[in-house]
Amino acid sequence: MAKIAVMGYGTIGSGVVEAISMNQESIQKKTGEEIIVKYVLDLREFPGDPIQDRIVHDYQIIAQDPEISVVVETMGGVEPAFTFSMAMLKAGKSVVTSNKAVVAEYGAELMETAVENHCNFFFEASVGGGIPIIRPLYTCLSPDVVTEITGILNGTTNYILSEMSQKGVSFGEALKEAQALGYAERDPSADVEGSDACRKIAILSSVAMGKKVVYTDIHTEGITGVTTEDFRYAEKMGMSIKLLASSRMSEDHRHMQSMVAPFLIDRDHPLFGVNDVFNAVMVTGNVVDQLMFFGRGAGKLPTAAAVVADVIETVKLKDVCGTEPWSSTVLKPNDYSQYTARFMVRLPEDMDRDLCEELFCPEKVLTGVVEGELALITAPMTERGYAEAAARAGRVISRTRLYC
Repeated sequence: MAKIAVMGYGTIGSGVVEAISMNQESIQKKTGEEIIVKYVLDLREFPGDPIQDRIVHDYQIIAQDPEISVVVETMGGVEPAFTFSMAMLKAGKSVVTSNKAVVAEYGAELMETAVENHCNFFFEASVGGGIPIIRPLYTCLSPDVVTEITGILNGTTNYILSEMSQKGVSFGEALKEAQALGYAERDPSADVEGSDACRKIAILSSVAMGKKVVYTDIHTEGITGVTTEDFRYAEKMGMSIKLLASSRMSEDHRHMQSMVAPFLIDRDHPLFGVNDVFNAVMVTGNVVDQLMFFGRGAGKLPTAAAVVADVIETVKLKDVCGTEPWSSTVLKPNDYSQYTARFMVRLPEDMDRDLCEELFCPEKVLTGVVEGELALITAPMTERGYAEAAARAGRVISRTRLYC
């Protein structure tokens, strides 16, 4: 019998308890022993809930109990989740987490502590909800040098952009709908400003590169500036707009460019059809070429399934340390100003065409889509080159990068 504890009895924590109870027989066949939730740590009481008699309010009770071998952390936020998780690892207890904030900030330190104490720190559910992506990077793709990871990593923003594309509604209207359906928080800034996706691509990049990628080093733009007019141009070109989190690595893994931003993607791209609250991650390796992982990127039971999968793996490993830490050496992305892209640039219709030609070297000009303006598809330009050209033009309405 394996006795575990769950820290945090919110949406995901309660989902973990439910999933273990729901599929107890199947889980026991996989582990060879029954998994019992002995403690649930939370500040609150849950009268009437079957878990109430297992509620504790002091994390030290869990840390000091020799019967507990695995602790699930689903508290969210950096503190006290980091402090509690570190205490569990130092007590020789494996930790499984869905907490992207902790993994992005302290993943290297937590994994190193797990190795030092002969236990495990697993975090499959921190990226992509129920989509298996962390373990495949470590195992199935171990023969490969990963050269690119690009994904739709936030279900809230994908839902909003899907509504804008399919129904022609504004960003504000789509956001209100997402909040009404429970897809967006009352304060949606972490989603719509891109920081949630940024943390996730930092984690994936760290796994792929074997070094610590600090999420604050990644250039990040959200979707608050995307308009219905942008989607009209996208439709004209047979494209759509998605918030992509992307890292591209050199084959020697010494350099990387990474960004989170809205991109125009062509309809023949596999990510084009990823809509609603779904997530998808595309991984390119120098041996396997291109793979795509698709599924529900959030939600109570999908995320809980990924957590429980890590619990199962940890129980099966017993006293074996299967954690593969990335180095605490920081790998900084290349200078963002040197990244190269093609841009869709929206300009007033009365702009001097000769000046436009000089500044943006357009490959294509779109007119008649939105009254009073035109759009240019530029030749490949560096970010710095675009910024300088836009400054000289002085009348840019908006710009969106093309993914290629």
